[in-house]
Amino acid sequence: MKADSTPRGFRVQIGLFGRRNTGKSSLLNALTRQQVSIVSEVAGTTTDPVEKPMELLPLGPVVFIDTAGLDDVGALGEERIAKTRRALDRTDLAVIVSDGGWGDFEDGLLGEFERRRVPVLVAFNKSDLGAAPRLENRQVKAVSVSALTGAGIAELRAAIVEYAPKDAAGEQTIVSDLVGPGELAVLVVPIDKEAPKGRLILPEAQTIRDLLDHDAMCMVVTERELASALANLRRAPRLVVTDSQAFSKVAAEVPAGVPLTSFSILFSRLKGDLVRQALGATAIGELREGDRVLIAEACTHHPIGEDIGRVKIPRWIKEYTGARVEFVHTQGHDFPEDLSSFRLIVHCGACMLNRREVTARIARAQAAGVAITNYGLAIAFCLGILERALEPFPAALEVFRKRRTRKESRTASESKTSSFERNYAY
Repeated sequence: MKADSTPRGFRVQIGLFGRRNTGKSSLLNALTRQQVSIVSEVAGTTTDPVEKPMELLPLGPVVFIDTAGLDDVGALGEERIAKTRRALDRTDLAVIVSDGGWGDFEDGLLGEFERRRVPVLVAFNKSDLGAAPRLENRQVKAVSVSALTGAGIAELRAAIVEYAPKDAAGEQTIVSDLVGPGELAVLVVPIDKEAPKGRLILPEAQTIRDLLDHDAMCMVVTERELASALANLRRAPRLVVTDSQAFSKVAAEVPAGVPLTSFSILFSRLKGDLVRQALGATAIGELREGDRVLIAEACTHHPIGEDIGRVKIPRWIKEYTGARVEFVHTQGHDFPEDLSSFRLIVHCGACMLNRREVTARIARAQAAGVAITNYGLAIAFCLGILERALEPFPAALEVFRKRRTRKESRTASESKTSSFERNYAY
């Protein structure tokens, strides 16, 4: 995959943070050698985060994020700060930009990144105007730069390459480890109205590339061709992967001895926490009248027809629970600060987000005591085939089975208690 076509979810995300008017935008322009951000002497010129994908050798594909000053003021300032804080969730490497000063504000920002376990660099910009202070007793790399003259820019680039987490844009194994070199995976790809004309949707294309990169074979079929394709094979495929929306039909046609899962479940493992999200799916069975469910989708396509997030998943959940549940939807990087009103979060496969942003959302859900799952896991649970869909993932399957057994035992115990109380109540 060429660097300029690498999805943002597979790029190292480098965020520039600091006060207003410290030269963050000028520094981004200097780092990328392009006029990416608007530069002005007026504080607060940058409003929404500005993103610039590029290839930073030898690190590889990255995306720089220029953010609004976290010391912004006023009603609009609060909105800008909120968007900047959302950028924190997806930052793999943070660059704190100062115009030469260092105080409690910068210390607080450094502490926030340390709490999140995000590697940090400090760029003392405007070095042409004076010497940078020394950061005594702080374990952080500091570089003096001047976006105006270009001094120190090469050193800052080198520091970014050195300090960026090596696993952020490293080897991305989606499915090849489950198949193996020389083995076959059958990919079931329905062509629906939301698939771009002439193209596959991103998870499907990335899965194919992962198989080919690791010397595995793949056969791509629609759900209508699956039965014929399986019948024509001399031996069973190592794995069948389906679009989650076709789970029911595909599960009926794939022999019981052939492992089966979905693209969305593969991406739960790749981008999130498969075990925790598999357990989160069981919360669907506990939904009651009036409960609120957040449907979080990473991409920002315009929903049409039988949209999976707005139509199909709510319908499946309502049919499974028989309860009138309220559904709230978010898209892109939008995600509620306060999750306490939700009983469950159903997240998409997150092919457009990086792993850090997804795991940050999972951690926030856990802290709020809210169950979180993803599209494929939720659909498989509602259809009664989640156990089979987890067979390729023994650790997740074992935990899911234990949770199900405990719930069944608890339900049986509660049923006996209720019967006893009914029979012997005074």
